[in-house]
Amino acid sequence: MTGAPLVLIAHGSTDPRFDDVVQAVAARVRRLRPQLEVRVGYLEHGPPTVADVAADGVLVPLLLASGFHVWRDLPAQAPDAAVTAAVGPDERLAGALAERLREAGYDGGGPVVLAAAGSSDERALDDVRAAARQLATRLGVEVTPAFVSAGSPRLDEALAATSRVAVASYLVAPGAFHDAVVATGAGVVSAPIGDHPAVADVVLSRYDQP
Repeated sequence: MTGAPLVLIAHGSTDPRFDDVVQAVAARVRRLRPQLEVRVGYLEHGPPTVADVAADGVLVPLLLASGFHVWRDLPAQAPDAAVTAAVGPDERLAGALAERLREAGYDGGGPVVLAAAGSSDERALDDVRAAARQLATRLGVEVTPAFVSAGSPRLDEALAATSRVAVASYLVAPGAFHDAVVATGAGVVSAPIGDHPAVADVVLSRYDQP
């Protein structure tokens, strides 16, 4: 894009597994583009905070949907920084989701629920619905978006309405939300997207967009 540092902005979590994934994504981006300075910052549960790392950088939100964090929190914490679109939704992530499902034992043919954290921002919910459509196209099956914390339908409702369903975890990393998805007892529950190679590809493409 400009040669400016790429600043990977994640939500943050008190669960150390979350930071492990974010650092792994950043490391993969560095390997793909060694000449590029890559920083990491967190909207919550830092340090480093967004303000700590934003100076002179291009902020790439490591978020799977745009909502208050992209439209309100990032501009408030880094008012002078350039901010790209969020990493998700993206068709490359649909491929990653399909791979995670296969790793969890999904053999195709049956319906899938795409489980996301959820939001009170309708724009974020729409992004999850778009991701569900992308995954449905990739798999050739019905994919229902559902939400753990906020949004409709809730995950438990979606699972109750469909038998023999597999759950694709539309989450960046392990943590409380994925633990809640696993606790539903669905027969197949994929791992979070994690540091799948597609994530680094999308991060760099967001950075490169003018």
